[in-house]
Amino acid sequence: MSRLTLALDVMGGDIGPRITIPASIKALEQDPMLSLLLFGDSHQINPLLNTVPVSIIDRLTIRHCSRIIDNHQGLSHALRHSKGTSMRLAIEAVQHGEAQGCVSAGNTGALMGLAKVLLQPLKGIQRPALISLLPTVNGGSSA
Repeated sequence: MSRLTLALDVMGGDIGPRITIPASIKALEQDPMLSLLLFGDSHQINPLLNTVPVSIIDRLTIRHCSRIIDNHQGLSHALRHSKGTSMRLAIEAVQHGEAQGCVSAGNTGALMGLAKVLLQPLKGIQRPALISLLPTVNGGSSA
C-alpha cells in the first residue's frame, strides 16, 4: 500500500490552525500511511506541534506562507491576489505532483476557482468536487 500525501491549507476556516492542526494530528494517528504538507504561518503552527510524538512529526512537512485568502473576498479578487497564499500553494502542491489531494476549510469559492484554474481535470470531469461525510442511521458516516 502506498502512502497518501495531502496538502492542507492550515489557515483556512474561521479558527485556522487551532482546529486544523489538532484535526491533522488525529488523522495521522488514525492512518499510518498518511502524510501531510501543512501550508500556513509556521509561527502559528509550530507551537501547536510541541507535544506531538516524533512518529507523527516525521509525516508532517510545514511550508511557511504568511498570506491567506479571506473568507469575505469575492472570487475574482481572490483569484487575482492569491499568489503566495496558503490555499493557492496547497493547490499548487497537487498541481506539481507533491500531493494527491488538497484540503481547505477556507473560502469555498476561491478554492473551487483556483482548483479549476490550476488543475487539469480528469477526462469527463468539468469542475472540482466538494465532499462531506454524511451521517448514517447506524451512527457511521458515508462520503
